[in-house]
Amino acid sequence: MIRYILTSFIFIKAVLFFLVFIAAAIYAFFTPYPWLSVVSVCVMVTLFVLFQFNIFPVSKVIEKAYDKFLYNNATLSQLLDQKPRLAIGSTNIQTNRPFTFSKDKMEDATYTYMKPPVLFKSEKFPLSRAVMASSCVPFAFTPVGFSSEFYANEKDINKVIPVLVDGGVYDNQGIHKITQRLSSYECDIIITSDAGNKSPFKKSYNNVIVLLIRTMDVFMARIKNFQMMQNLYTNTEFANKQIAYLSLGWDIQNCIPGFIDNLQAGQVTASVIDSHKIPAEWVKNVKQFRDQIQQLLEQNVNYKKIESQKLTVAQLNIARSVGTNLSCLSVEQVNCLSGHAANITELQVKLYCPSLIS
Repeated sequence: MIRYILTSFIFIKAVLFFLVFIAAAIYAFFTPYPWLSVVSVCVMVTLFVLFQFNIFPVSKVIEKAYDKFLYNNATLSQLLDQKPRLAIGSTNIQTNRPFTFSKDKMEDATYTYMKPPVLFKSEKFPLSRAVMASSCVPFAFTPVGFSSEFYANEKDINKVIPVLVDGGVYDNQGIHKITQRLSSYECDIIITSDAGNKSPFKKSYNNVIVLLIRTMDVFMARIKNFQMMQNLYTNTEFANKQIAYLSLGWDIQNCIPGFIDNLQAGQVTASVIDSHKIPAEWVKNVKQFRDQIQQLLEQNVNYKKIESQKLTVAQLNIARSVGTNLSCLSVEQVNCLSGHAANITELQVKLYCPSLIS
């Protein structure tokens, strides 16, 4: 994938753009007008800052790579009819709202409730472009848009033009639509996996790029934590859904104590409490009966079996050091990731979504 990007015409064109100005600057330095070297560099930097996304539209290259290696020019209409239903989330920075793609529709609620509504055609929309929009990290990639052919009414392009970036900017957990009441994607049982593991940050802040990226990480973490807590609070009070969170950065030995902490804080739903057959007296006095609750939950989820399969510290470090730069993973990395994922998923699902097991 990376080799494909580096050998693409768009990348080569961008390289040539820089080489022309650099060559001009070097040439001017050895003429009677060496100050033209500075002018050449300043023009290059100015043009790149003003027209970066035109000079190197990296998202278009990655979209083509997705098509070549993964999707073979598939469209949203070719997604499978049967469940599970796939919803691909992105963020529309024009409306500050989510823009969602699925087999039968692509929409931003802001446009849907306009009078008259602005609707879009998903039938022939490239799956690779939807995935690119969903993974379009700000600062790194070019925002994704689409032409009038994907509007239900092509003239609506004069009214609204979606500009799409990574779905995590608005919805870091990727569960906004499936937890939202009355949404067409609403689910009663939810399992959400967070692969983020960027704290503590050990690199030095020695340039503006690192600072910008780290600042973005902080924004994402804030959105993620707020969304998770909001789902816990409002869920127990209103929705009563079974929601299991799991993270690459979590250790399995902390999951049951974490569940008990949530129980004490009133953040475990009645259906989950009933499924685990936790006595009402224990629920009212969690601190007093903490050891008994721990033993009951360990028995319910067969914790000893899961614990026997847990990764070593060295293996966990391998799993947590895996990046998301589109490079191939080694067999060891895959085994460590899948092993930890299996353990943490089994434990959290048994704890928070017991109806799936029973």
